[in-house]
Amino acid sequence: MRRTLAILPAMALLSGCIDVPQPQQRQAVHQSTARFTPAPQERQCLSRLGMTHADFTPLPDRYYGAGCSTLNTVQIASLRSDEGLLALTRLGPVSCPLANTFAGWARYGVDRAAQQILGSPLVRIETFGSYNCRNVAGSGRRSAHATANAIDVSGFVLADGRRITVKDDWSGGTAAERRFLRVIHESACKRFGTVLSPDYNAAHADHFHVEVDEGGASFCR
Repeated sequence: MRRTLAILPAMALLSGCIDVPQPQQRQAVHQSTARFTPAPQERQCLSRLGMTHADFTPLPDRYYGAGCSTLNTVQIASLRSDEGLLALTRLGPVSCPLANTFAGWARYGVDRAAQQILGSPLVRIETFGSYNCRNVAGSGRRSAHATANAIDVSGFVLADGRRITVKDDWSGGTAAERRFLRVIHESACKRFGTVLSPDYNAAHADHFHVEVDEGGASFCR
């Protein structure tokens, strides 16, 4: 497991929600980053993630203002499947609890479903990203993406070269591909606090939105 210090994630830079510190503030940020050590409760979460054999880097806490932050987050390079590594695309910082849940879903929910239903193991999960300083569409409420507690999953690549996407195969795929997507959606609903699919609304026609909810509430559609 890599434990290198990370520079401010590129996705955060693109979000447009960064408070640029003044000279004295810049020095304070630099010093706190240099001394970065996860808190005890955070180390427990990191330890659990390490037990999944994920390749990840713990990230320093960042506050961007306007309700946006990345606290207790990690940058995941790859996850572990039954037979090897699972690559990830376009994934920025994710909260450690979300990373643990995602790792379990990827291996036991998605990879095994791919083997059983499609006859080939999974090698890559494609995403639209994680952290993004934004509101829930059509509302004034901050999205779970604004605290790195959500991931938008768009597609899956199998070892035999097939690529299954939510956009093309939720309704237009083969019977097996449609079944695969619905099985892993149902599996996600058992693990994450909120799961949104194309059945929820048009904004989710091309991805699964998965997020953790520490309050215990759940919503699956």
